[in-house]
Amino acid sequence: MDDLRQKYLDAIAAAADEAALEELRVTAVGKKGEISLKMRELGKMTPEERQVMGPRLNALKDEINSALSARKAALADAALNERLRAEWLDVTLPGRPRPRGTIHPVSQVTEEITAIFADMGFAVAEGPQIESDWFNFDALNIPPEHPARQEHDTFFMARADGDDRPPHVLRTHTSPVQIRAMQAQGAPIRVIAPGRVYRCDYDQTHTPMFHQVEGLAIDRDISMANLKWVLEEFCRAFFEVDGVELRFRASHFPFTEPSAEVDIRCSWTGGTLKIGEGDDWMEILGSGMVHPKVLAAGGIDPEEWQGFAFGMGIDRLAMLKYGIPDLRAFFDSDLRWLRHYGFSALDRPTLHGGLSG
Repeated sequence: MDDLRQKYLDAIAAAADEAALEELRVTAVGKKGEISLKMRELGKMTPEERQVMGPRLNALKDEINSALSARKAALADAALNERLRAEWLDVTLPGRPRPRGTIHPVSQVTEEITAIFADMGFAVAEGPQIESDWFNFDALNIPPEHPARQEHDTFFMARADGDDRPPHVLRTHTSPVQIRAMQAQGAPIRVIAPGRVYRCDYDQTHTPMFHQVEGLAIDRDISMANLKWVLEEFCRAFFEVDGVELRFRASHFPFTEPSAEVDIRCSWTGGTLKIGEGDDWMEILGSGMVHPKVLAAGGIDPEEWQGFAFGMGIDRLAMLKYGIPDLRAFFDSDLRWLRHYGFSALDRPTLHGGLSG
């Protein structure tokens, strides 16, 4: 019995891997193993012999099983240590570098604007960039003789020969989205409409394609006072200053009555723009109360509902806030410019975390 015990304990200790260990287990304590066969011989012994040999064989079997389990665990630990040694990593090395890709300032500013107006309860509405003549002009109370309806100001789509219907246009503003939103949702409504627009113009502050955001709020008792509050809250949050002062100047837009252009108090001391201080004024947007004909075109009764609308250039806001001197550079696809003015993909603008990181 002692020889059998020592034989298997030595073999188990010398096992080099789990396969050899499994072979030893089958040879020793398997169904036809050497120790299992000896336990079957107990039935041939006298009662006195069974009282001696039974406990000894059970103890031997338990000891062999324990030795097998311990050796298996030791082999597993050794394999893990070898793997860790082979896959060793110096965690004190620098992490991955910042991705080279950056967010375009127009995309970033659009997200900032959306975050601000979402906090005031405005949803985002979208529409097609190729619009019918009716949505882009007629529904917005723009008369046929208006300069915006001439080819020197608007991109008209080509028509097939013999087609005498009004041509489609590349939308000149996102105001058609307001008409579509009113037709789809009715009143009350509170939406902003950011997106690309197109006009025949190109210089340091104008490009044929640029970005606008327009806002619309319609309810029963909305007034210019509500418009003034919304714009003041927007400017305070967007430019991240505590105090802003806006000046409303009477103007004319076909789709609003009364209409007002909005200036913001600022300072250009030393060539640096500072919002909310100084003696200068800078125009930033146009606004007014929605014209009754525009409400009717949107399927809303102007005798029961009223509201305000406003529009501003996203590209121009980006230039003012982040000190970008030339609008044309926005669309030059210059990677050096984008790396300089671009934003990290992790710079998600939020009101509580800060719009500009």
